[in-house]
Amino acid sequence: MAGHKSNGEGSIYQRASDNRWMGAVSLGHDANGRPNRKVISARTRNEVVHKMRQLQHDLDQGLPAPDTSITVAQLIIRWYEDVLRHQVAASAARNYKAVADQHIIPTLGKKKVASLTTGDVDRLISQKLDSGLSVSTVRRVRAVLAQAIDQGIRWDSVTRNVARLSRPLKTTRIEGRTLTPEQARLLLETLEGHRNEALYALMLSTGLRRGEALGLQWKDLDEKTGVLTVRRQLTREDGELVTTDTKTARSRRAVNLPAPMLATLKAHKARQAADRLALGEAWQVTGFIFTTSVGTPMDPRNLNREFKTICHRAGLGDWHPHELRHSAASLMLARGVKLQVVSEVLGHASIRMTADVYGHILAPDRQAAADAMSETLWTDHNRN
Repeated sequence: MAGHKSNGEGSIYQRASDNRWMGAVSLGHDANGRPNRKVISARTRNEVVHKMRQLQHDLDQGLPAPDTSITVAQLIIRWYEDVLRHQVAASAARNYKAVADQHIIPTLGKKKVASLTTGDVDRLISQKLDSGLSVSTVRRVRAVLAQAIDQGIRWDSVTRNVARLSRPLKTTRIEGRTLTPEQARLLLETLEGHRNEALYALMLSTGLRRGEALGLQWKDLDEKTGVLTVRRQLTREDGELVTTDTKTARSRRAVNLPAPMLATLKAHKARQAADRLALGEAWQVTGFIFTTSVGTPMDPRNLNREFKTICHRAGLGDWHPHELRHSAASLMLARGVKLQVVSEVLGHASIRMTADVYGHILAPDRQAAADAMSETLWTDHNRN
């Protein structure tokens, strides 16, 4: 029920039923020639004026009026069903949905997307940090909400992304541990004769992710050239081991193996053939390079316990298989391998990612650049 209009503002009035301020912007006429208006509401008159001006500006720029009826929950659900699950791997889509279901929808789900403010997002971020969530997790919450609103913009449900306008969280990157050359050699010595010697040696020498290494098949290895092609990864989804696409497009890559690593893989292949012959029909032919004792794919989770035991046997303490990847990158860079090459070997999405993680190792290279410029620009001057 309409209340009184504000003096001098024919299109703005305060609703008597709840004292909210209402405004209307003309959108022209519909197909039948009847006036078409967009009604806006807010708690204060100034908010209505601001929203009306923003809408009128967007209309003047040729942008469609937003669908103010859709809620945050409705947007996220539609985004997941119609777009997200067709764009990313199933495991990634489930992670996005879990973040939304646990952290976004319970707090902002009933709020209309068009009326969502930067303050609402900042408040959500603050609440999540206060609840004890890590900075990296809260950053993911913000990122998921921002991507959902991006889709809302594409669907003309909203005109701006308040999640991206909110203040981003800064975090100090924690440098991962890396094995020293001496520790790495000690690990390889301890692995000699172990059933999975080739697996851990491969991860250490090439930086392959755990799932990438376990997803390798013999057809991916060219024994003549020593080139290994990474095409897939092995993951656990809904309780089942499945092979999926690699993490990113750049993760699909060719990796040149060190000569000793190729020899280790050939020896591993011979041992696997002997196991297959000994088991006979009990052996399951799957084509994977690294398998269980009966030929089936290895569960990635089982490596964590096994690798920890191996590291303790070597006197290295507790280490995680993923730290082999970090060690590989660090050792390559320390030996002067170019950053771009290391990025390609690791299958990083961009060289910037490699630089962000491992840039601290490049200090000697930066000093070498300074020394080179000193010699080029000032050597003759110093001689004089």
